[in-house]
Amino acid sequence: MKLLWKHGELTAKRIAELLADEVGWNVNTSYTVIKKCIAKGAIERSEPNFVCRALVGERETQDSAAAELIDKLYDGAADKLVAGLIDSKRLTPDEIERLKRLVEELE
Repeated sequence: MKLLWKHGELTAKRIAELLADEVGWNVNTSYTVIKKCIAKGAIERSEPNFVCRALVGERETQDSAAAELIDKLYDGAADKLVAGLIDSKRLTPDEIERLKRLVEELE
């Protein structure tokens, strides 16, 4: 999906080439993932040349994935996710400052 968000439209062949370079996937793996994304309605395919285009935006996908993560791992409690990040010290000072601003905006 990141490739389509970055480039707009790409042929399946070009996606496979880029994924081979970036993550080491073979062509069959790339095509299988593309087909699954098409089945889920995340990607649209058109002819000729099996041109792929994202049907969902990056932010929409991130929000959905974050909500699913929070529901599955933190029983729907976003504060538990943030507490886990803070406890593990995986937040940079800049990230902490951004979180503070977000909380202030919510209040």
